[in-house]
Amino acid sequence: MKTRMGLQPLYRVTLLSCFALLPTGAQTNAASIPHLATRGTATQLIVDGKPFLVLGGELHNSSSSSLDYMRPILAKFAAGHLNTVLAAVGWDVIEPEEGKFDFSLVDGVIQEARRQNLRLMLLWFGSWKNGVSTYPPVWVKTDLSRFPRAQNKEGKSLEILSTFSDANRDADARAFAALMRHVRTVDSDAHTVLMIQVENEVGVLTESRDRSAAANEAFQRPVPKELVDYVEKHKDSLVPGFRKRWDAGGYKTSGTWEEIFGAGEATDEIFMAWNYARYVGRVAEAGKAEYPLPMFVNTWMAEWRETALLKPGSYPSGGPMPYVMDIWKAGAPQIDILSPDIYSYFEERCAMYTRPGNPLFIPELVRETRTASVLFYGLGQYDAIGFSPFGMESVPAFSEELSKTYALLAQIAPVVLENQGKGMIGGAMLDKDHPKQTLRVGDYTLDLGIARHYTFPTPEFPAGIFIQLGPDEFLVAGRGLTVSFTTNTPGPPITALATVDDGVFINGRWVAGRRLNGDEILSGKGLRLRGDYYMIQHVKLYRYR
Repeated sequence: MKTRMGLQPLYRVTLLSCFALLPTGAQTNAASIPHLATRGTATQLIVDGKPFLVLGGELHNSSSSSLDYMRPILAKFAAGHLNTVLAAVGWDVIEPEEGKFDFSLVDGVIQEARRQNLRLMLLWFGSWKNGVSTYPPVWVKTDLSRFPRAQNKEGKSLEILSTFSDANRDADARAFAALMRHVRTVDSDAHTVLMIQVENEVGVLTESRDRSAAANEAFQRPVPKELVDYVEKHKDSLVPGFRKRWDAGGYKTSGTWEEIFGAGEATDEIFMAWNYARYVGRVAEAGKAEYPLPMFVNTWMAEWRETALLKPGSYPSGGPMPYVMDIWKAGAPQIDILSPDIYSYFEERCAMYTRPGNPLFIPELVRETRTASVLFYGLGQYDAIGFSPFGMESVPAFSEELSKTYALLAQIAPVVLENQGKGMIGGAMLDKDHPKQTLRVGDYTLDLGIARHYTFPTPEFPAGIFIQLGPDEFLVAGRGLTVSFTTNTPGPPITALATVDDGVFINGRWVAGRRLNGDEILSGKGLRLRGDYYMIQHVKLYRYR
């Protein structure tokens, strides 16, 4: 087992196309910059030459605007087994006067993260945050003639910078490029900063689209050739809801937005998705030319169903919702990950955002009892890059529960990351409404149930992760579950437990503890993971007739 866990994985590295845009001096260490790489069916974040599992937490929006306020929070995060902090950088803070930049706060955040042995993801709050434009500097906000706003049907300006303004886009791009240039200068050796979020939950609120004169004119023009070429090329793999919209119009390849996609608010959203994607893509491109860290955008999720999409504008219309992910892929190839902010329907939304070319990373996650358990599902079923509950510093009880989960995941992370992309990992979460589950993992079918015993409590949400290490070998970690195994390969049909060891990982090395038997393995019928704490069990199986 130790030999297997110590194997060095082979990676097919996805070199970011914008490396070619780097200044010559910055190209020298391009391969060592944090980047994304594919391994089998999984995409992993590579940091200092090794895959990295993000066990993160996002600060509240204003926490990172004061170092004194933030320092004790980061200390608590570090003590709580987080390895990454997501922190906002406001455009108004770094460029209070046009062309004059102040990165003292950014430097302080980076230095404090290093002091606590934490990594960082910086969230660029530039043109938009939660769909509105409260983070641009005052010199942008107050000059509506130079930096125009989106408008509603009545011609009233909204507090939303328009995507139909080169001045808006270029000012944002210059500031973002300056930020990335500075991060490269102060962090290209230490790699404290791992990824960048470009803008935050973009889209038009209160309207399905921008109704300004510039937007109306663009809406009447033909759909751009770049988008038509993309949807034609990817016709067979388009998101079903979007393809249905195109199909309803007869798969036309020329015409205005309404001529190709039909009239209605769904087309308004498609139109805005293209324009937000082009704007954000250009901002990301400017930043990557300075320092090409992986970049992602996050999504304010509506209560989306393919058959019942809520009214665009009640959520930000044009953001990378599942319905318009293809538009974003076409319009913003500079963005590496389209990420969901998940506050409900966790399992469903993980599936929506795990598509070829789009790995699962969840930068905002709801703070509730269930969250600590759903991580096992996202990691085991979808090879997630990582997770980050939002504003977790404000809920101590939740932070304590998440800390226990992160402590376990940190122990097993090397094994998980080594086996991602092979189809040998599964994850599950049960509850009172779903007390049983059947799960296919590698060569075996696992039958899961809720463990009940008079000597320990049953958690509200039992959960676990299951990794097939070899032909008859598993690592199982979790709590509150019973697990039995059935083989799916030719040979003797009955699967039984040869040995079950309870143990821990210390500095990446497996240290076996008790050899479990009797009551602890259900008299030979399967595993029992106690409900009062997380367990890690190394299992060897055998087969007979």
